[in-house]
Amino acid sequence: MFTVIYLFKIKSDTEQNFVKYWKELTVLITKYEGGLGSRLHKKNEQDFIGYAQWPTKKIWKNSGGNLPNIANEIRKGMRACCESVETLYELDVVEDLLIEKGNSPKISN
Repeated sequence: MFTVIYLFKIKSDTEQNFVKYWKELTVLITKYEGGLGSRLHKKNEQDFIGYAQWPTKKIWKNSGGNLPNIANEIRKGMRACCESVETLYELDVVEDLLIEKGNSPKISN
């Protein structure tokens, strides 16, 4: 598994729209590009951290070509809410003990 961590610096009074666009784009990426989903974290009023998982780095690098046309409008709206977007880290997952709702972590020997 592969993880990408982004920093979104948003403009004042755009949080609601930014989160809406982020959710819409994440759903499309999961449906059409093979992404495994994402989490969005709020650091402060301006900084948001996005954590996205992918099956492999290759799938992430090659993503974008399968999205429907509406994704361009969503992406444009999301970027309009941002002062900057930065990829902070590209990481290979070594172990994964995040708990999905209703499950407990599984430790393999």
